[in-house]
Amino acid sequence: MSTNVLRTADGWWVVRDTRAVRIETKAVTTADLLADLAAVRETVREAAASGDTGTAVADLVALSPVTTPCRVIAQMVNYRSHAHDSGFTGDIPPTFFRKASGSVSGPGEAIVRPSHVQFLDYEIELGLVMGAPLPVGTVVTEQDLPSYVAGLVVTNDVSARDVQLTKTQFYESKSYPTFTPTGPFLCLLEPAEFAHLLDLRLKLSVNGDLRQDRTLADMIVRPAQALTLLARFQTLDPGDLLLTGTPGGTALKAPPKAVEKVGALLPPALKWKAFFRSQARNPHYLRDGDLITAAIATPDGRIDLGEQRTTVTDAQ
Repeated sequence: MSTNVLRTADGWWVVRDTRAVRIETKAVTTADLLADLAAVRETVREAAASGDTGTAVADLVALSPVTTPCRVIAQMVNYRSHAHDSGFTGDIPPTFFRKASGSVSGPGEAIVRPSHVQFLDYEIELGLVMGAPLPVGTVVTEQDLPSYVAGLVVTNDVSARDVQLTKTQFYESKSYPTFTPTGPFLCLLEPAEFAHLLDLRLKLSVNGDLRQDRTLADMIVRPAQALTLLARFQTLDPGDLLLTGTPGGTALKAPPKAVEKVGALLPPALKWKAFFRSQARNPHYLRDGDLITAAIATPDGRIDLGEQRTTVTDAQ
């Protein structure tokens, strides 16, 4: 059975329903904790044997269970529904990009919109937390995926679309502080539970309005293949984070084909001015005071990564 771990300023906790029991470990980083899984298992055993109910989860302030600095890598256009929304047709080549680890924030921390960003977007994503080194040249199969991935987290790949599109700059547009809310839980999976990954459902709402709702079955490049492709050129270490793409339903969508053809005839400056004029009428971009809820779980609750609740605030 999977084990949910929560991190606070005071340390690490095993979550049991609505209660949490402190883990006796000297681990400071996520990598440290993954090297001390014996302490996690011992906490689970002792809590079950003693009936220790610990502390109410609601009384704890959760931090990101992925500590920084670490590598934060993301997959681009990796769900069929997102590809459709984005105007892609035919085969989509697997593509990765980096995010600054300084963008990682807690599951209840406010997302801060920089003053120059007008079109702020959300992207719920399943995050894979590495549990073992992935050297360059590694081939990962579905069967040995548990040998490399320790657990899962809820992430939100927040994006400044006006920076991303006009500059074709993914790194900047997705790397501002607080642009990768992560958690609340690090869900440590047992090897057999990886067989249920495709049952995981990603759901994101803004102010109670459901915007994204898909399972991993909609994914184009699945985790084992993604890690194999990434390992052609990139080493990963325990505690590193891979965001595996977002389903359809983001605020940004491709313009109709007729509009796209007309736009292609315009000089770049005029094209983007016209595009963002039309986007200004789109009510789905994030605004000051918006509440985002994001959760990932299987329908039967076998795997439940918890729910993050983040508000949007404008930079002062």
